[in-house]
Amino acid sequence: MTKSFGAMSIAQLSVLIQSGAADPVEITESVLDGIETFSDQSIFTGLLADRARNEAKASSARLKSGRSRGLLEGIPVGWKDLFDIEGRATTAGSKVLANASPAASDAAVVSALENAGMVAVGCTNMSEFAFSGLGVNPHYGTPHNPRSTDVPRIPGGSSSGAGAAVAAGLVPVAIGTDTGGSVRIPAAFNGIVGYKASRGRYPMGGVFPLAKSLDSLGPLCRTVQDAIWVDAAMRGRTGVSQTTPSSISGLDIVIPDNVVFDGIEAGVLAAFEQSVEWLIAEGASVSRINIPAFDELFALMAQHGTLVTAEAFALHRERLAGPEAKDMDRRVVMRTRLGEATTLAGYLAVLDGRERLIADVKRLVGESFIAFPTVAHVAPPIAPLEADDDLFFATNGKTLRNTSIGNFLDWCGVSIPCGTGDADMPVGFLLSAVGGRDEALLAAALSTEAVIRGDSV
Repeated sequence: MTKSFGAMSIAQLSVLIQSGAADPVEITESVLDGIETFSDQSIFTGLLADRARNEAKASSARLKSGRSRGLLEGIPVGWKDLFDIEGRATTAGSKVLANASPAASDAAVVSALENAGMVAVGCTNMSEFAFSGLGVNPHYGTPHNPRSTDVPRIPGGSSSGAGAAVAAGLVPVAIGTDTGGSVRIPAAFNGIVGYKASRGRYPMGGVFPLAKSLDSLGPLCRTVQDAIWVDAAMRGRTGVSQTTPSSISGLDIVIPDNVVFDGIEAGVLAAFEQSVEWLIAEGASVSRINIPAFDELFALMAQHGTLVTAEAFALHRERLAGPEAKDMDRRVVMRTRLGEATTLAGYLAVLDGRERLIADVKRLVGESFIAFPTVAHVAPPIAPLEADDDLFFATNGKTLRNTSIGNFLDWCGVSIPCGTGDADMPVGFLLSAVGGRDEALLAAALSTEAVIRGDSV
């Protein structure tokens, strides 16, 4: 029976590789075979079989000659299909880009992980142009949430294939982007870890944009430790990460009591509050406060329009005015065209308001961590969303609400599984920090992960 290497954590797989118990070539062949034979063929938009085999052979040779590049040597990785891969058209989940010119070179972060010894095995599916938190894609299919046992449910988006690939045990890690929640939402819906770094933490060269003032990157994986290792490599640091667990005793966490719990499902609330109780029992200091900026930022966008629609329209305006629009997802077209109504004055007003609110929140929370449910509901069924555009847009807005706060306020955040809600579907616990405090956030997430998951109870 073939070993399920893709279902292991990076840490588990790294032990096998570094000890010589498993070879990168063997692992890569197993992972490629697992993807090719998996029942849901919409998770990946394409395999990088030749490249993967070449990288695995090179990795194997390095290991045999004592030249390992570190803990990520030989580890398979999936890439959301908006990262440039040399020689391949970057589709960004859209049919209209399927015949675009192949990328002349890898995206900067793709090169960084190759330099760390990782093996790129394939490109994962996504919401078209990364413009939805649900993961529905009419062109390449909608990946089914691997955790669903009743009806096909959404994987979350826009990094839909990345979340499903890790949850299904096809790869130990996949890299996504996050403009309004696109790493943290699929992580929460699929019961895995998703880390959204502070904007600007990684080089963005070769990454197809959605809204550059909001776009950020991050890994979807099995553990916080895995995320820490990948984060270091994405920044060109191939040695052992210096991030170590911080003490839970005295850890200062604030929980907002406005906006983020509105309309929450009972099961999601129960799972989140149970994790909070466990953290308090371990000595964490938890306070519940009102964060006025939450209400203000949504009022600001309601008045002037959102940054994401304004910037997405600017990016796609020629495409929307031409024949390509008819070949795009109608829901993406509808939502992108909303940006046309945003005036320059309105756009600048949102930017000015954003700067003020970021400063307000920094003064209010300081070095405390902020915690609330990643999404206020579990992953809903796919079929009703595909059949009803009004339901689609309402669900998309609710799905993105909590995570988009962090993008607007320029935070970093980690979604950690914290139990299950309705239909036994996963719930995510979102731990965030103000922008630039990634090291402190990762240390706190590393120390609290077992408690939040309930593993230490």
